[in-house]
Amino acid sequence: MYAVVKTGGKQYRVAKNDVLTVEKLEGDAGTTIELDNVLAMDDGKGLTVGAPSLPGAHVTAEVLEQKKGDKVVIFKKKRRKNYRRTRGHRQQLTVIRVTDILSSARKASAQKTKDAVTKDTKAASAKKGASKTKGKANAKGKVKAKGKAKAAGKSVAKKAAKKVAKGK
Repeated sequence: MYAVVKTGGKQYRVAKNDVLTVEKLEGDAGTTIELDNVLAMDDGKGLTVGAPSLPGAHVTAEVLEQKKGDKVVIFKKKRRKNYRRTRGHRQQLTVIRVTDILSSARKASAQKTKDAVTKDTKAASAKKGASKTKGKANAKGKVKAKGKAKAAGKSVAKKAAKKVAKGK
């Protein structure tokens, strides 16, 4: 099982117990972090590719150390002008060990409740949006919304989500 993760503007192919050196991430040695931007995952059954990332999938890693990379010397010179400038840079890096790769199917129950709320709001918006739509019915008898009716359905979904969040 492996995953392709994006962090620090770079992509890494990771498997369980891999040790990586990545751009600086917050956390002291020994803390656990989650990398949520999973672009692709192979769980043994086949490769699953996100568009652009897989919803609900994440990689759990342990921070081993915070360190600086090798020194990079920047030297500028213009010949015959007595112009020389030397600068240096050491990049902040984090060394991590991948402890677990979780797909959306193994996500915590909190995600399930969040999905249930979004389904309810989508169903409510579909009912209100269907009554206001002007369009042709497809082979299954469903009416496709056009233009302003789609926008109205989206705003209804947002309002319903806010009510659920407030506890009404």
